[in-house]
Amino acid sequence: MTDQPRRRLVLASQSPARLGLLRQAGMDPEVVVSGVDEDAVTAPTPAELALALAEAKASVVAARPEVQGALVIGCDSVLDLDGQALGKPADAEEATARWKAMRGRAGTLQTGHCVWDTVSGRYTSATASTVVHFGEPTDEEIAAYVASGEPLYVAGAFTLDGRSAPFIDRIDGDHGNVIGLSLPLLRRLLAELGVGITELWAPVEGD
Repeated sequence: MTDQPRRRLVLASQSPARLGLLRQAGMDPEVVVSGVDEDAVTAPTPAELALALAEAKASVVAARPEVQGALVIGCDSVLDLDGQALGKPADAEEATARWKAMRGRAGTLQTGHCVWDTVSGRYTSATASTVVHFGEPTDEEIAAYVASGEPLYVAGAFTLDGRSAPFIDRIDGDHGNVIGLSLPLLRRLLAELGVGITELWAPVEGD
């Protein structure tokens, strides 16, 4: 046992899915939204764009006085379809067109991860990739899904833990990465900063 206090953990994202993944893995992060203008960030490839966005979010939040002493996690996801980076669709029309283009095909969900230690000033980052094989929903199913509003709030206009799950035949890789955060990659990035992921577990009720 150690008397060293547990490090503060801050998630630089308003994504409830990412927060849920961290909580399911035993952590209880604070949420501080970065406010980064995602449209202003550019990169040559979808994977590099996801990483640049994650680093931008983590760096902005890490610079804030109220998070000093914390570990900051920044993440961002984009779908790589034929080399084009697809984030959140602008409107229902775009979401519909995107699903009609994706059905029966495969794309790669790229999620950038950045962990910033505000104590040492060091950070590390990497991108996780998962191949997503889309099913073939009918036009009526696509219309119903778009009408639900869900695809307007998620990268690639789909999510593995929501209403679009029946329209995804399978994935090759980490399912958490598709939802928004790769826990195995997060563990490796933390280790690069000298932090064990178990050090961030919240106390078990009754301890």
